[in-house]
Amino acid sequence: MNSLTLLLLGIVLFLVAYVTYGGYLANHWGIDPEKKTPAHTKRDNIDYCPADAKVLLGHHFSSIAGAGPITGPIAAAVFGWLPVYLWIVLGSIFVGGVHDWGSLFASIRHDGKSIGEVIRVNIGENGKKLFNLFAYLTLILVVAAFTDICASTFAFDAAKPEAISGAQAGTASILFIFLAMVFGFFVYRKGANLVLSSVIGVALLFFCIWIGYQFPFVKLSKFGWDIVLIIYIFLASTLPVWFLLQPRDYLCSFLLYAMLIGAVIGVIIVRPAMAIPASVGFTVGEGIKSQYLFPMLFVTVACGAISGFHSLVGSGTSSKQLNTEKDSKLVGYGAMLIEGVVAIMALIAVGYVVGAKGTPAQIFANGVADFMNSFGIPVPVGTVFVILAFSAFALTSLDTATRLGRYMFQEMTTKADGTKTALSNMYVSTAITVGLSALLLTYGYQKIWPIFGSANQLLAGLSLLAVSAWLAKSGKKNFMTVIPMIFMFAVTLTALVFVSRNNFLSENYIIGTLAAILFVLAIVLIITTINTFLGKKSKQGKISA
Repeated sequence: MNSLTLLLLGIVLFLVAYVTYGGYLANHWGIDPEKKTPAHTKRDNIDYCPADAKVLLGHHFSSIAGAGPITGPIAAAVFGWLPVYLWIVLGSIFVGGVHDWGSLFASIRHDGKSIGEVIRVNIGENGKKLFNLFAYLTLILVVAAFTDICASTFAFDAAKPEAISGAQAGTASILFIFLAMVFGFFVYRKGANLVLSSVIGVALLFFCIWIGYQFPFVKLSKFGWDIVLIIYIFLASTLPVWFLLQPRDYLCSFLLYAMLIGAVIGVIIVRPAMAIPASVGFTVGEGIKSQYLFPMLFVTVACGAISGFHSLVGSGTSSKQLNTEKDSKLVGYGAMLIEGVVAIMALIAVGYVVGAKGTPAQIFANGVADFMNSFGIPVPVGTVFVILAFSAFALTSLDTATRLGRYMFQEMTTKADGTKTALSNMYVSTAITVGLSALLLTYGYQKIWPIFGSANQLLAGLSLLAVSAWLAKSGKKNFMTVIPMIFMFAVTLTALVFVSRNNFLSENYIIGTLAAILFVLAIVLIITTINTFLGKKSKQGKISA
C-alpha cells in the first residue's frame, strides 16, 4: 500500500467528518453562537479571557499533542499497519473527537469548570472525588511516561560519540525554554507588540535549532536528563503561567505546524510504500509478553485516536478562553482530527521500513527527515528538527500534566470549608506529584506505556460518562457519547486486567498494584453513576405517582 494514499485518504475523511458529523453534533448538542461563554461572563484576564479561535487552537493543540500520537501508533505497529490506521481514522472521528469536543462544551456550560466539577453537578460529590483521584493517578503516569521518553530521546552515549542527534535536539530544547521565558517577559510584562515579537521569536527558535545542530554542548546521560527534566517540570508547575507555559505553547505551535507541513509535503513527493505487514493476526508475542489485538491495540495507539488527558486540558484551560460556542468545534473537534494526521504520519514513518529501531522519537525523526530530504533539507538537520518538534510535543504535555496534577492534589487535600492544609501548599503538592512520577521512571516508558494507555483511555471513558450524564440531564440525545463510552470501558477495563496480571507475573508489583487500583476506582465510579440515575428515576416515579 502506498503511504500517500493512506495520508490523503485520512485527511479527506477528517475534512468530510469535520463538516458533516461535526455539523450533526453541533445541531443536536445545541451549540449557540450567540450565547456568552465563561471567557466573557467570568472574565478576569487571568484565567478567563477570550482568545481568537486560531490562537486558541494553537494553544490547545500544543497542549494535547504530546508524545502519544507518535509513540502510540509506532508501538502498535506490531499488529500491522491496517488495524492501526483504521483505529486512528475511525477513533479520531467518532470517539476521540467527540470526547474532546464534548468535554470542552460541557465545561463551557458549567462556567468553564473541570470535568470533575461536571461530574459533581450531574452525578454527585463522591463521583467527583473518585474521578479526581483516578485523574490524578493517570497524570502521574503521563508525567512518568513522557519524562522517560524525553530523557531517552535526548540521552548521549559517550561510547557512541557519532550518535549525536539526541544531544543536538536536547541542546536546542534547553535554549528554547530560555527563549520562551524571555518572550513571555517582554510580551506580558513589557507590552511588546505580539506580531513583531512572534516574528522575532520564531526566527530565534530556528536559530536555537541551528545552534543545537552546530554546537551540541548539552551531552547528558539518560539519568542526567531525568534529573534535568524533573527540575524543569517542578519549576514549570510553580512559575507564573505567563512566564513559561503560555509562551512555550504559543511558540511551539509554529514548530509543530512546520513539522507537520514538512512531513506531508515529503510524503507527497517520496510516496513511500508500506513495508511492514498489513496485519499479523490477533496475537503478537508469546507467554506473558503476548499481546492481543483486543484490547491492547486500542490502548497502545492511545492518544492517536482518543486521550482522556485531552478532557483535562479542554476543561482546565481551553474552556476559559473560548470566545464563542461556535469556536468549540474548531478547538475541540478540529484539534483532535489534526492530531489524527500526526498519528498517521507516525504510522507511515515506522511502516515504510522493516525493523525500524530506536526510541519512538528517533524512528519518527528518521522517517520524516528522509521525507523532507526530498525537497532539499539535509537528513541530519531534518532529524534534529523533528526530534526537537517531538520533544516540544512531550514537554508541553509535561508542563500541563504536572500543573494539572498539582491543581488536583491541592483540591483533594483542601478541607471541605476551603481551609488549606500543609499538603495543599503549591510547592509541597508539586513535589509530591513529581516525586511519585519519578518513582516510576525506573521501569522505563516501555513498561509504563501499557498502563498509561489503559488509564488514559479509561479516563476518556469516564469523561464520556460525565458528558453523557450532563446531556441526559439536559434532555438532549447522548447516544453519540454513550456508544463510545461503552466501547472504551470494555477495552480499558479488559486491558487493565491484562496489565495487572502481566506485571504481577513479571514482579513489577508497583505497576501491577496501580493497575488494580485504577480498575477498582473505575468500577466504583460506574456503579455510583448508575445508582445515581436509578435513584433519580425512582424519585421521579414516586413524584409522578
